[in-house]
Amino acid sequence: MKKKHFLLFIALQFTINIFSQQDGYWDKNRSTTKEINISARDRIVIKTEDLPLGTTEIVYRITLLDENQQLASSLVSVLKSIPDPTGISQGSAGAVFVLSKISGDDKCAYAIFSNDKLALEYKDSGKTLESCLAQDEPVSKDAKRLSVDKSTCLNGSALWFGFESKNWIMKQKIVLEVVPWVDKKLSRGWSVDNRKTIIDQCKTSNLAQKMTNSDNFCVCVLDKIQDKYKFQEFQKLLAIERSKVFKDAGDTCFGETSTSTAVYSDLRKEASLLIKKGKFGDAIDKLGVIINDGKATALDYSAIGSCYLLTKQYGKGLKYLKDGEKLDNTELLVQLNLAHAYLLNDNYKEAKKIYKKYQNQNVTDSLSWVQKTEQDFKAFQKAGIQNEDFERVLKLWKD
Repeated sequence: MKKKHFLLFIALQFTINIFSQQDGYWDKNRSTTKEINISARDRIVIKTEDLPLGTTEIVYRITLLDENQQLASSLVSVLKSIPDPTGISQGSAGAVFVLSKISGDDKCAYAIFSNDKLALEYKDSGKTLESCLAQDEPVSKDAKRLSVDKSTCLNGSALWFGFESKNWIMKQKIVLEVVPWVDKKLSRGWSVDNRKTIIDQCKTSNLAQKMTNSDNFCVCVLDKIQDKYKFQEFQKLLAIERSKVFKDAGDTCFGETSTSTAVYSDLRKEASLLIKKGKFGDAIDKLGVIINDGKATALDYSAIGSCYLLTKQYGKGLKYLKDGEKLDNTELLVQLNLAHAYLLNDNYKEAKKIYKKYQNQNVTDSLSWVQKTEQDFKAFQKAGIQNEDFERVLKLWKD
């Protein structure tokens, strides 16, 4: 029974470790372990190894040893049992193990600096005002966790530890250990500023500018690029290669999400509002995007055809309305606008056929063909379009 419980515990621990380490890892290969001898009442500055890209936290341990003492276990080996930095901050057994089990009788004060200039000033003056962390009370051992969101120490590419011996006569032996925690995503170079650069560039793209709100679309594009490239790799691409990456990611996101449907729905709403305001040219631009993308319905062709007629571009209006008829020849709004187009293109004969054919039907559930024709003729006249055949058409239904 005990064996079963032990195996279950091991399995659970293994599972927990796997899932908890998905977002990052302790980088033991780029950790710092230095044994320093410092003379009595002296000050010394030690630079850590360069922190790897994506470092969001570090754990350090300082241990003062007597002449023949050795560390019971390295900080790296201790951290293997702690899957992520939160295990250290929770006051669990892991936090206790981080502290060295042994230390000497000697003590030192120390301070941490984020650049070499401040560290060298400390070495000369002993002042810790410019440090990002200062331990002025002498200690024989110490261990702490620092994170980018709570400390300014991690603003640079490395850390500088300044030590001051509090011995009056004998030299000291100090062991400094620093282990960085690397965020997997950030280790690929995608910092907040770098991600923002991609988002900003995405928002200037043709696809994004079609959208009322392009945030979700541009986040999708960013994710595609992040998954495929490290930031440094992406930056090294030729301009033409980066453009293709953007286009491919944009096309994929446009098709994968509901973005496509929402975009064209927004364009139709914007075009409808512009038509109501009499801004027919602007409405043509919106509807043209839908048509050029191959997403137009018969009603889109009807709307753009009507706009062309109202702006006295009768030939274009006729062309788009014929295209709309090919999509759906039962859509009466298309048929009515097509009749108007023939009329305004001086083809009364073809117009008359259509006006007569559907005169007893409704173009919508509540608007008759005749009522809609009368409304449209008034709209034409308001737009400065006069045609003597308007009256001829209206008389057709009185005969």
